[in-house]
Amino acid sequence: MSQDEIPHQAGPGRMVIAPALDEIDRQIIEALGRDGRLSIRALAELVHISRANAYARVERLTTTGTITGFTVTVDPLKLGLATSAYVTLSLRQSSWRTLREQLQAIPEIKHMALVGGDFDAILLVRAADNEGLRRVVLEKLQAIPEVLGTRTALIFEDLGTL
Repeated sequence: MSQDEIPHQAGPGRMVIAPALDEIDRQIIEALGRDGRLSIRALAELVHISRANAYARVERLTTTGTITGFTVTVDPLKLGLATSAYVTLSLRQSSWRTLREQLQAIPEIKHMALVGGDFDAILLVRAADNEGLRRVVLEKLQAIPEVLGTRTALIFEDLGTL
């Protein structure tokens, strides 16, 4: 393996060697991060490469798992989700794997991360109103035996991705 290649997990038990990212790859990723709907033609023009090269690079970045998907950003208020909060969890140690499945089953949880520090996990919860948020925290999260404690921080204004 050369210095210009990095190993990458391509699936259960499959390892592939992916070329290291160069400046053009980084520009492609940044451009698609801003607008995942860019056409290959527009992307190629933006980063000053041919359409064939842009297509090949996006395909390689996707195949190697560098780009893991394309998504849409929505306004939670327009979806009827007027109340948002970050909820931190203190957990029983070594319960993350089983807990993760339970958390994924709660539709109001939009993002979750295992973290280090004063708490073990942080969740982004979006609900229709305060009653919905209360139901998630007090009836769903605190009812999970692996959850030892929660703290909730209301989001007054969501500034989005910076």
